[in-house]
Amino acid sequence: MSGPGPMTAAAVPGRDGLWSRRLLALLAGAAAAAVSGRVLLALDPSDLNAIRGTVWLVGLVHLAQRYWRPRRTGRLIWRARVAGPHGAEPGLTARRSAAGWLGLTADVALGLVVVLGGLSFLTERWPQVETWRPLVLGAVALGLGWVVHGEVRFTGRLALTGSGLRYDGDWYPWSGIRGAQRSGERGGGVHLRLEPERLPRPLIGGRDLAVPDERLIAAIERFRTTPETLAVGLPVAPPEPASGVAER
Repeated sequence: MSGPGPMTAAAVPGRDGLWSRRLLALLAGAAAAAVSGRVLLALDPSDLNAIRGTVWLVGLVHLAQRYWRPRRTGRLIWRARVAGPHGAEPGLTARRSAAGWLGLTADVALGLVVVLGGLSFLTERWPQVETWRPLVLGAVALGLGWVVHGEVRFTGRLALTGSGLRYDGDWYPWSGIRGAQRSGERGGGVHLRLEPERLPRPLIGGRDLAVPDERLIAAIERFRTTPETLAVGLPVAPPEPASGVAER
């Protein structure tokens, strides 16, 4: 469930306070695309063949890292300016966990190796595909730049502000959140119960978030009924779960 909430001064185009953040994200993405493009375009067919030979190894590493479940003890952090999809607001943020960074790196590495390995295979079978190599490598470089842009664009992996909850690029207004509960899935995470009732329920958090599910649920349950406490702009201490801070 996404979409703009009530129109505020922060949401007025050109006055949302996000231009510096957008520029930073754009520059970071462009730099990543330029560097990766320079490296990729310098590869010759023998280099692509070598990369193709690592597909199975990278695939196994990618599969193995998904079973890593580090203990999560992070807390929601108060920030006076949280860059979101509709403006900059005060709120609480949660960073990506070590497992989350490893998972993101593994996803990018696997995608890169599969594309480059597939290009090598096709070129070997049909030499005329070679003429498309610069275009494919350029597209891969742009994709890497887009990943970097997405990581810089927002403050934190998850954010709770006066207008709603943001997880990565998805946004949910408080008026549409009925509650939250643990997912029970292997990777952990929290299911949001939305209004109107919708299936499947969005899954947020889990192993890629440094904040434990219990803390995240406690914060959602508190602020979904009193979001104005986040909008005031004064530092807010996130609530602790009633059962303490245990996270497997």
